[in-house]
Amino acid sequence: MQDNTYIVVMAGGIGSRFWPYSRNNRPKQFLDILGTGRSLLQMTFDRFNKVAPAEMFYVVTNKHYLELVKEQLPEIPENQILTEPLRRNTATCVAYATYKIAKSNPEAKVIVTPADHLIVQEDKFREKIDIALVACQEGNKLITIGIKPNRPETGYGYIQYISKPGDQVKKVKTFTEKPNLKLAKTFLESGDFVWNSGMFVWKAQSAIAAFETYMPEVAEVFEDGLAFYGTEEEESYIKKAYSLVKNISIDYGIMEKSDKVFMVLGDFGWSDLGSWMSLHENRKKDQSNNVIEANAILYDTQNSYIKVDSKKLVVVQGLDNYLINESENVLLICKLDAEKKFRTFVNDAKNKGEDYV
Repeated sequence: MQDNTYIVVMAGGIGSRFWPYSRNNRPKQFLDILGTGRSLLQMTFDRFNKVAPAEMFYVVTNKHYLELVKEQLPEIPENQILTEPLRRNTATCVAYATYKIAKSNPEAKVIVTPADHLIVQEDKFREKIDIALVACQEGNKLITIGIKPNRPETGYGYIQYISKPGDQVKKVKTFTEKPNLKLAKTFLESGDFVWNSGMFVWKAQSAIAAFETYMPEVAEVFEDGLAFYGTEEEESYIKKAYSLVKNISIDYGIMEKSDKVFMVLGDFGWSDLGSWMSLHENRKKDQSNNVIEANAILYDTQNSYIKVDSKKLVVVQGLDNYLINESENVLLICKLDAEKKFRTFVNDAKNKGEDYV
């Protein structure tokens, strides 16, 4: 276990690209998407519990998911489940947790992680986290875990790094959040870019210094909250604080601007499980590259994902690159790689009734 090491789990998203399986009342981080008997949130806890004990965890989530977090992670003290009154993206989420942790332990080191990622090689993962924890103690380094790209993905941030032989911690040259396809292809071809995994390692004081420099309005709000953290007034103060700050990611707000960003390469089998397509890549497939989680008979069908309650027989013919999912009261049939359409799907379904989202 690492002394002074805290884990901040970001668990407030709604997982709209996994709709209709993921719903507003139970988003994907609370689902056993991989069939392991543990939700993605619980798998994240299990992974980091080998780095730090439960009393060093903070979970930041939407206020509507407090009971779900308590139910799934009873090991974590309730006062360390931080509830957000509004969705204000990752910069606000990270600031809230960091300032609260720093109040109780100014020497804290913080690992920030999403709640819904897949890590295949967990021993190697912990080795890389340990490297980052040691490195972050020097100066005000902000360390991100980078992933070697295998396609020109436009949904991730890209990190260009300075490569020196033997360096396990590499200086970041540029940090570009979600480029267009042409730029993503250029990054992939250059060979000196990696994906931003969304996992960060730093001293709490380093993060606070970065907020003060690049997001002073956020720093001021959460600095003013120091008198309220851990008191009965915390909830009402946070409600006010969230109404004062912008909706912006930590990537845009700090990582793109700072000259203190470093990268540790995370070659441990990673997926952000951000869409049905990414889940398809990580599930067992038949000889026609189909993922079948259903009582199904398939004809002339390939590269597809069929997930339907096993009480129904599903007969499919002539599909290529399709998703068929029936969850509760919604049946969705669409192209498997249509993840950019999901915001439209969900908005239009909401117009039909709140029960559909």
